Parts: sequence; C-alpha cells; structure tokens
Amino acid sequence: MSKGWLRAIASNPDLADTLTIVGLVDLNRNTAEQLAAEFGLDSVIGSDLSEVIAATRADLVFDIVIPSARYDVVSTALKAGCHVLSEKPMAASLAEGAALIDLAAETGRIHAVIQNRRFISGIRRLRRFVDSGAIGDLTAIHCDFFLAPHFGGFREEMDNVLLLDMAIHTFDAARYVADRKPLAVYCVERNPKGSWYRHGASANAIFEFSDDIVFTYRGSWCAEGERTSWESQWRLVGSKGMLTWDGEESFKAAVADGEPGLLRGAASVNVPGPEHDAETHGHASVIADFIAAIRSGGQPETVNSDNIRSLAMVFGAIESAKTGRRIEISA
Repeated sequence: MSKGWLRAIASNPDLADTLTIVGLVDLNRNTAEQLAAEFGLDSVIGSDLSEVIAATRADLVFDIVIPSARYDVVSTALKAGCHVLSEKPMAASLAEGAALIDLAAETGRIHAVIQNRRFISGIRRLRRFVDSGAIGDLTAIHCDFFLAPHFGGFREEMDNVLLLDMAIHTFDAARYVADRKPLAVYCVERNPKGSWYRHGASANAIFEFSDDIVFTYRGSWCAEGERTSWESQWRLVGSKGMLTWDGEESFKAAVADGEPGLLRGAASVNVPGPEHDAETHGHASVIADFIAAIRSGGQPETVNSDNIRSLAMVFGAIESAKTGRRIEISA
C-alpha cells in the first residue's frame, strides 16, 4: 500500500514540493530498502518507529500497517509529537479508536484516516446531486459489491475480511453521501463454499440512518464471474426520483414526470460533475486535505473523531452477524 501513497504524492506537484520522506520503517529492513531504491528516496531506514522519528525529527507519520498494528504505531507517533494519517480501518476495535481520539486531543496532534474512496469523482457527484434536491428527500441507498480478488497474504487469514478490510470504504462513502448519522444495523455474514478466505468473505447488511434513511449493502469478495466495480454499484432513492451509478462512468437519474397511470412516466435529470476537481484524486486529495488542516489548524474531513462513525458501522455489522440481532450504533 505504501507504493500507492508514494505515487499519489509524486503525482501532485504541491504535495511533492511540500513533503519530504525522511524515514522508512519496516520490520523487514530489506523491504524498506527496496522501496527507497524504487522511489529514489534518501531516507533513514529502521525497524523501530520511535528511533526513526527521533533521528529524522519527522513532523508527521504515514501509518500504512495492518490493522492489528495500528494502535501501537499511531499512539507512538502521536506521543512523539507527529501528526498521523492512517490507512483504514482507523483501529482494530472501537475501544482502540476512542483511545486514539483521546490521545490525539491530549497531544494536540491530528490523526486522520485515508478514506480515499470518498475522494473520487463518482462519490462527490452523488453527494452534490443529493444536496441539490433533484430527486427530493433521500430515502434509501443501495449498494452491491461483487468481486473475486485473490490477494494472498494477510487478508486471506483475517476475521471478517470483507466487512473490516473492504466494506468500510462503501460504508464510509454511503455515510458521506447521505450526510446522516448511522443508528443501527442488521447483518448476515458468511464464508461461502469455494471461498479462499478463512473467514467472512461475504456480507449482507441493512443500516438505519437518521431521518429514516435506509442503507443496504450486499457484498462478496469471492464472487467469480460478472463483476461490479470496486466502487460498488449504487442506487439512490428519493421522494421524487432515483439515481443509479455503476461505480464507473454511467450515471442515470430520473424523476416522475406527472403522467397519470399505474406507473408514472419518468423524466431524465442531468447529474452534474463534482464541484471541486481537487477533491477527486483519491489518496492525493486525502493527503492534501490532511496537510491543509495541519497548516490551518482546522480538522481534515476524515479526522478520527468523525471517521470512528464509519468504524462503528463495521463493528456494529460484525456484532450483528455474530449475535443474529439488530445492533444499535453509538459513536
């Protein structure tokens, strides 16, 4: 994942001019050395985060580790006086997430999460369209995600792999598009026949948002055959009409046109592009938002105190799947 972050920085002239990668930390020194060589980095390399921060006098840390290592990395960096931008999920549990929020406040540092999927053109267009009121009041969001990636490595050994490692992207994006608070969830999780994952490669969840908005998610990471986009397929239902997005380039929206009959006619509605292009470049846009917040003293869009609500959706779904009950979400 670090390569994706480094490419994003290199692709944005402002970031490339602003940021200097002064250190690389990895349990396997050879891995860090290879990364430095590939990207031409003249960086201090080590396996101890505290030592590398001290040696480099770093201002911020990019936390690109597996979820189980997140808390130790973020807490170490915050205590050392660094701002931190983390991979998702922001913590391996809600308790650890809450503790990191408290620690960031105590240290006066910013901890944010690189929810890059909400910083793409399609998601920004959905939010802008909903806010325009073109289909009336939003009542429901429905997302389908069906892919079959053979990653190898840690993902295939994870518990709740789809919910914890991938579905959080769609959950966070849906929360952003709706601009409402998640209140409760009912979820069924399975590891289907033929799955090459150890646990939880598919999930079906129904979320209740505030203002009576329902969000449904159907997903699988072991669905061979006809695939959806990595961004899911979306259907937004409003009081006056609907919008569909295939997760790629196709947007279709229509509202009732007033014709009488059992099924009223529909009139197409234009779906405008994103309002701000700078917010549509994935990792680069999240990193830029993070840097802007540090400079201004404000909060980035994906600050930990907000992102924990997306994490709560994930752990609410996991608890529901384990207990077979509707779970209320509080975060």
